[in-house]
Amino acid sequence: MTATPEQTYTVFHGYRKLASGTLPQVAAAYQAALKTPSTSAVLIFDDVTGRSTDIDLRLLDAAAPIDQQNGFHPQVTTPQTGSGAVGATMPDSMDATDSSSHRTVSTQESNDQTGRRRGRPKLGVISREVTLLPRHWEWLAAQPGGASVALRKLVESARISNTARDSRRKAQERAYHFMLALGGDLAGYEEATRALFADDTKALETHIAGWPDDVRTHALKLATNA
Repeated sequence: MTATPEQTYTVFHGYRKLASGTLPQVAAAYQAALKTPSTSAVLIFDDVTGRSTDIDLRLLDAAAPIDQQNGFHPQVTTPQTGSGAVGATMPDSMDATDSSSHRTVSTQESNDQTGRRRGRPKLGVISREVTLLPRHWEWLAAQPGGASVALRKLVESARISNTARDSRRKAQERAYHFMLALGGDLAGYEEATRALFADDTKALETHIAGWPDDVRTHALKLATNA
């Protein structure tokens, strides 16, 4: 089994890159920059999409228990044991109704599980609606295995053959989102965007040559899958 790469982020304070890596690796730099008196924005970018993103600061504070992180106080619910129970939030009549509903749900779940055991397993297939012309359905029906098998083969073949093109498109999109966030007001932005989607790396490098070093380097990294 191939391990899935861990999600990475890049932190910028204004036009200066502070850190890049997994969320725990960039957490300290991100939090320190937020506390620095400055008019420059502190942004954290998702390296997969190139978009700036908001993160829950409680997730970054690994040193404190979850109930003490940044003043976060989870709501404590006391189990209902009667009308006079401490922390009770519902009367006994509601508790009885709730218990009944739980029994009903459990019965339904049991019936569903029994029903799922019968017949051919679904194999994870999700039913979707596909709109095709009559000649398309006729051709699919004539294929070995029928329409479903033929469609799966066609989609899988297209997915494999278009891997390079899809990867290029994703690189262009994530570079665009990053460039829009930090380079939208910089000289040559519009020309650089056109070069990006024209897949002209040389022109892109030329148009962003005067950009701040960290912004230029990161934009090219996102655009070229480097």
